[in-house]
Amino acid sequence: MLRRVAHHFVARLGGAVGSLAVVWLTARYLGAAGRGQVSLFVTDTAALLLFTGLLGGSSLIYLVPRRNVWHLLAPAYGWALLVCALGATVAGALRGGGWPYGLNLAALAGLQALLSINLSLLLGRGHERLFNLLTTGQVGLLAAALAALLALGYRTVPVFYYASYLAYGLPLLLSAARLWQLPDVRRGRRQRRRATARELARHSRGAHFSNIIVFANYRLGYYVVAYLLGTPALGVLSVGVAVAEGLWLIARSTSLIQYVALVRTPAAGQGGAGRTMGRMGLAVLGLTALGAAVLAAVPAGWLAGTFGPAFAAARPVLWALAPGIVANAGVNLVSTYFAAQARYGINNRAAGLGLLVVLPLTVGLVPHLGIVGAALAMSASYLASAGYLFWQLRGHLAAARTAHPSTL
Repeated sequence: MLRRVAHHFVARLGGAVGSLAVVWLTARYLGAAGRGQVSLFVTDTAALLLFTGLLGGSSLIYLVPRRNVWHLLAPAYGWALLVCALGATVAGALRGGGWPYGLNLAALAGLQALLSINLSLLLGRGHERLFNLLTTGQVGLLAAALAALLALGYRTVPVFYYASYLAYGLPLLLSAARLWQLPDVRRGRRQRRRATARELARHSRGAHFSNIIVFANYRLGYYVVAYLLGTPALGVLSVGVAVAEGLWLIARSTSLIQYVALVRTPAAGQGGAGRTMGRMGLAVLGLTALGAAVLAAVPAGWLAGTFGPAFAAARPVLWALAPGIVANAGVNLVSTYFAAQARYGINNRAAGLGLLVVLPLTVGLVPHLGIVGAALAMSASYLASAGYLFWQLRGHLAAARTAHPSTL
């Protein structure tokens, strides 16, 4: 398992470097306002993708080892395209960008949704190397295409859209070609297809509801800052958040491989898996805490020299986020452990507690403390969710020791 985590970490590291390159390019060449507009578009896209997960998401990884891949793909595709079309229409009207904004949002969210479905199905069937290659390649393509367009003198926000079409379109075609090679029968009884779609919907609702709430914990501040302070302030906040969230690289790499392993582990072996998770979790938290300490020491001059003068103001954002970033690394691992056992209610309650914390704090702090207030609200939300999950994990592992003492 450690070797698989290491491979996935290397792939995630490549993706993180590419993502930071995108942040740097948009901040450096589009300025704080341009970076803010890109962040708002990316946040709107992520919101749409969350709702596509109500009939897909991680449940595809859970079900595809046991079900026909084509029975899962058809309902997931249909739902994703419907959500992207309707959601982009609403977002386009609210943003005031008219049909160009809505059309780009629908198209790019749709491409990302279909790619995510394909990659989840491939990962669930054990194609981890291809998953890592396409995930990393997509980010690399985005950074390379964006750099090329900016070098040619195109210094407006739409260059991000143009680069994204290439970055998501090509991996989508490659992943679809690999799915087509799977041995699953492409035609089946209608009754069986409907039963699989219902099963997917049932698992997705439970597994994905917490993700929607978590998204609010992560990005509610973006919308409040954009509304109260404008897109330049959002641009500065988004750079600080992007740099800080890069520390989740190890936790997310570990949790995804852990999830794939746990869904294939019999119930009697779950206790031993929990003990392994505990040892790995301590290492992940330690490394994340070390990274947070390093980021907190980064001088404002470095941020200004790297991203542009306006982004020196991101330094206090890093300070405010540091405790929550460390806590949320643990959340990534523990929530995956419970999700693999279909104990979605625990994750939902943890995410709900975080939302109860972040909502009043964001609304109350942003008018007085600006982007630092938004960062403090995020951090408090992560700490609240982490506290609840670790409390639940302690009780669950104690029960597992009683039920299966030989595995611990």
